[in-house]
Amino acid sequence: MAVRIAGRDLPVEKNVAVGLTAIYGVGRKNVQIILAEAKIDSGKRIKELTTEEITRLKKALEKRPTEGELRSQVNESIKRLKSIGSYRGMRHTQGLPVRGQRTRSNARTKRGKRRTVGALRKKEMAKIGVTSPESKEEKEEKK
Repeated sequence: MAVRIAGRDLPVEKNVAVGLTAIYGVGRKNVQIILAEAKIDSGKRIKELTTEEITRLKKALEKRPTEGELRSQVNESIKRLKSIGSYRGMRHTQGLPVRGQRTRSNARTKRGKRRTVGALRKKEMAKIGVTSPESKEEKEEKK
């Protein structure tokens, strides 16, 4: 029996405390508060929950923004930062780290794969298949 809460199927074999973290916006800290509110033992497995306990969990989760609602709030706040032209908004637009991390040596996940920028040697350009820009002397020789 799959348990569906907040639009997500929870992993049945896991503890309730761990399984609830599959919901976007519910972390380890929030789980403890939610379980205390719903009066459910955190050591219990999700498959062992009764229908009454599941409804109490759903009611406790309704009070917090989760899944689509939370994602839309986050996207709206990022759009707001971009529209007012703040530094953080500019970093979001450029696809760079927003919270002050260094970019000279790290931030590969945010910036993507390394690309060579600048001059290449003739041998390297020949390997890639790019023709080098002709020098003035070569142009004069062709004429």
